Amino acid sequence: MARSRYKFKNNEYPYFMTCTVVHWLPVFSSPIVANIIIDSLRFLQKENVVIYAWVMLENHIHLIAKSEDMSRDIARFKAYTARKILAYLVERNAKTILDQLRYYKISYKGKDREIQFWQEGVHPQMIIDEIMMCQKVDYIHQNPVKRGYVDETVHWRYSSARDYLGYVGLIDVCIDWNQ
Repeated sequence: MARSRYKFKNNEYPYFMTCTVVHWLPVFSSPIVANIIIDSLRFLQKENVVIYAWVMLENHIHLIAKSEDMSRDIARFKAYTARKILAYLVERNAKTILDQLRYYKISYKGKDREIQFWQEGVHPQMIIDEIMMCQKVDYIHQNPVKRGYVDETVHWRYSSARDYLGYVGLIDVCIDWNQ
């Protein structure tokens, strides 16, 4: 994330972030891979990361979260999930997707790895007020609807939209934005 012009500046506020698979490759369409992401987000919550909203599509995740050191926490999340997902893909002998991840690796990435899973950075945007929070939460929840995957936000399983409508979602989220 050091090369990104987007930075985490103040850990008092939540941030809207996007984590994208290299070249927008559709890796999260496997429920096993999606569960790696969900389990990792739950682990972050145990480490005092507050998640306000999230959505996972086939190749990216949008997230609103806050922690004492969001930069460190999101870097840990991306490193861990990349290792776990790549290990799963190797185990499944998913040659095509592994070859694509290898091909799209950014050239200046270290020689210590032959595959890059995540695009660099998360483009954090500090949520400064309730108006911005409402806009970002709505954007997150509408993402699968705008892509034509579902007609209503509540129908998308991999999202916090259900929580905001009074149902139980896959990840506990904090809908009280003042916490």
